[in-house]
Amino acid sequence: MPIRLKNARILMYSHDTFGLGHLRRCRAIAHALVEAFSGLQVLIVSGAQIAGAFDYRSRVDFVKIPSVIKLRDGEYTSMAKHMDLSETLRMRRAILLDTARSFRPDIFIVDKEPLGLKGEAEETLAWLKAEGHTRLVLGLRDIMDSPQLLAAEWERRGNLPKIAQYYDDIWVYGPRAFHDPLAGLPVPPEVRARMSFVGFLKRRVRARTGLPQAPARPPYVLVTSGGGGDGAEMTRDAINAWRLAPDLPHGVIVLGPYMPAEERAALTRLARGLPVEIIDFVPKMEELMAGAAGVVCMGGYNTWCEVLSFDKPALIIPRRVPREEQLLRATRAAELGLAMMLQPEEAADTPRLVAAIRALPGLPPPSASGRAPELDGLANIAQIVGDWLEPDRGEPLMRRAG
Repeated sequence: MPIRLKNARILMYSHDTFGLGHLRRCRAIAHALVEAFSGLQVLIVSGAQIAGAFDYRSRVDFVKIPSVIKLRDGEYTSMAKHMDLSETLRMRRAILLDTARSFRPDIFIVDKEPLGLKGEAEETLAWLKAEGHTRLVLGLRDIMDSPQLLAAEWERRGNLPKIAQYYDDIWVYGPRAFHDPLAGLPVPPEVRARMSFVGFLKRRVRARTGLPQAPARPPYVLVTSGGGGDGAEMTRDAINAWRLAPDLPHGVIVLGPYMPAEERAALTRLARGLPVEIIDFVPKMEELMAGAAGVVCMGGYNTWCEVLSFDKPALIIPRRVPREEQLLRATRAAELGLAMMLQPEEAADTPRLVAAIRALPGLPPPSASGRAPELDGLANIAQIVGDWLEPDRGEPLMRRAG
């Protein structure tokens, strides 16, 4: 039975310049919170171009800010060709601040970027801090980047002093035993003391009450690169594996909504006549993941949570630029016996990739390793939020881990 919180409000900010990871993480947290607390409202401010393509539960809504895309060289550009980036950023900053002023949240959760894209969230953080009635939370995924790259980026932006200035709490969306996202950085003790390793975010399939069942598929291997913006190379390698070995298990290949149109068309032509199904985009990836015999992926955060949640044998082919996040996650997963890993150049060796995909459905799932991490992040977040908004309701499930 959900606990009743009267008129409690949470604002979430997801800058969303590349892929779907930030929005999907915010959405999973928002859905878990409104399920746990019947009086709670959650509003997500998102820059995702396709934010409206997802469904949202009752009492979860989103505000769309103008989209900005991150290029492969790490720079940004406005999605609107007629609009200068500086103008787009001014609009985004104003919308976020106006939303915070009108919504007046009890909790403000910022995903990954401490000050937002190009500092666009700092004015909102400063205003909420001055008002004094909002708990300010920074949410970090389990792995941000390699320590040397992250340290240089955060020093250039002045992130650590700003985190100390604005944030009351830092949630790490993974267990400490898997990885510390700020390892190797000169984190001040007062910032370290605010960190809680809440755990990975468990995903599940919602019941399709009253809806027609999806057509049955033969046993299949799922191939997904997440948003698809940088997934063409991995997807092409996978299709080439089926071209060389059409007797591989049936393939379901999700291209992703951010894959460029010319690459999407080329890959669709390449797959023609093969025992694979090409899908542009699915808003409910959990359903495809739950039905798969194995998963080929790049190792983004949400996909990794889904692999663990549905206990699927996985082959991770991580990207290495512009961030090393996926490489570090795949390496750690392989060390723990939770997944296989191939470097991109190894996956380009088609016979080698054929052998890996052929073996995938017969491999033991992550749980068989005995080292699979707990998936208690959403439950722990709900407990923390309940303790803040209704502190007398019971004992906490977890303690701060820093």
